Amino acid sequence: MSASREKKSRQELNGTGWSDPKTAREKQQRKEEKRSSILYGVIAAVFIVVAVTVIIWKSNVIQKTAAAATIDGEKYTAAEVTFHYQNVYRNFLNNNYGLLSYGVLSLNPNASLSTQTLTEGDATMLGLEEEEAGKSWKDYFVDQALEQMAAVQSVLKAAGEEGFIYPDSVQERYEESMASIRSGAAVSGVSVNQYLQSNLGGTMTEKIYGEQMMRSLQYEAYATARQEGLVYSDAELEEAYNANRNGYDRVSYESVSVTGIPEPTVDADGNEVEATEEETAAAMAAAKETAEEILAAYRSGQSLEALAEANGLSTYSNSESAAYASSPVLDWAFDDARREGDAQVVENTASYTVAVFHGKSRSEYNTVDVRHVLIRPESTTLTSEDEGYQADVDAKRNDAKARAEELYAQWQSGVATEETFADLARENSADGNASEGGIYEAVYKNQMVQTFNDWCFDPARQPGDSGIVETDFGFHIMYFVGQNEPYWKIQVRDALREENMNEWYGSFTQNHTIEKNGSGMKYVD
Repeated sequence: MSASREKKSRQELNGTGWSDPKTAREKQQRKEEKRSSILYGVIAAVFIVVAVTVIIWKSNVIQKTAAAATIDGEKYTAAEVTFHYQNVYRNFLNNNYGLLSYGVLSLNPNASLSTQTLTEGDATMLGLEEEEAGKSWKDYFVDQALEQMAAVQSVLKAAGEEGFIYPDSVQERYEESMASIRSGAAVSGVSVNQYLQSNLGGTMTEKIYGEQMMRSLQYEAYATARQEGLVYSDAELEEAYNANRNGYDRVSYESVSVTGIPEPTVDADGNEVEATEEETAAAMAAAKETAEEILAAYRSGQSLEALAEANGLSTYSNSESAAYASSPVLDWAFDDARREGDAQVVENTASYTVAVFHGKSRSEYNTVDVRHVLIRPESTTLTSEDEGYQADVDAKRNDAKARAEELYAQWQSGVATEETFADLARENSADGNASEGGIYEAVYKNQMVQTFNDWCFDPARQPGDSGIVETDFGFHIMYFVGQNEPYWKIQVRDALREENMNEWYGSFTQNHTIEKNGSGMKYVD
């Protein structure tokens, strides 16, 4: 496609006034990452990265105990700040992988963070205050880390004053994580300190890492208990739903757009010539006329899809469950005055859309609870260019299938209950929820990959059903627990909890006295 045609395609999309609801949701999620990165991720991202590779660290003597920051009178060393700095930074990379890959954010992870600054576009995309623009990326992550540390410090103090009893899982997760670090060091033939320092900087030690790990896990346990304690009545859910129905409702509609952008022209030198106001007005008038003709033909009984094809238009769409986003068409579709069968020509910035409304509803279907055991095929050591690559991949996949069938048969031949299935998952599943018995609760439609989703939402599915499902991840031994609440209730409850937890977290990040010590802060990396 030529550059001029690509530009026209972009103009046509923008001209409809359409904005991607997924992008809008992601932007809101990025605003909430300050809390969620530690509440849900804690330092998990560091575990993953630490276990990937080791380069033996070499350095001169570093003042590991140099004070880098003071928070409300409590001093923290460079290593302690580094623990949270790396957590914030690596969670940021994970959460914003897509934006970084497509260059939407200016950060280059392969270059020095100290020499890169946040642009105004970065600040806008991340939902930051304007004054954040111009700050170096390192300073930004340091400030986020210190804010996180202040929150952890305050929350643990509150937990202590409350007499909160930490669940056994805190110690269990701590021991598992530290054992993983020690195992990685042993495999790499280095000490634990060297292993940590090669990934987290020269100031890190096993003792400091373990202490900060425990503090983070305790924070997560207390915050999780707080979140799980948030209960809302049906009346409160209905009230929250009615206050933001467009945020939860979905509409079904058909549409076809007719562009009002003039065909691009070029001069004698091949340069694109910008259309005049008269040419643009004429193109819009022609688009409106075509759209009105299509609407009239639709009202006479012809299908909108067939009319789009007859007019050579590739913009036909049939949206069965569209979420709200600010655009002329969706504003029209989500209007409370809409009734089934309504059809209208809607004017956009640079096009006209023929829209046909079929209905609006909230997601009343029940979510489901399901357990599974994932048997993942072993990874091949060959590359795709090597001879026998596909045969090796197929053989390993067949081995995984055979293993899944063997485990499934063993479970069926015994006391085949949900409890024994949970034990099967704990002992054999390669999924991250193995320790929880392979449970997924309140699963909504299309949350999972297609074959997994289809099995869960088969209309004939009954509690206690089991089977084996194949996905790109491997083979899943399935157990259907039963139906959960309607999806709209899950959505509203999650939104209320998110709002309440953000307020809760914010209360622990206010009114702190944070001081940076330049001599110690220079060792934070």
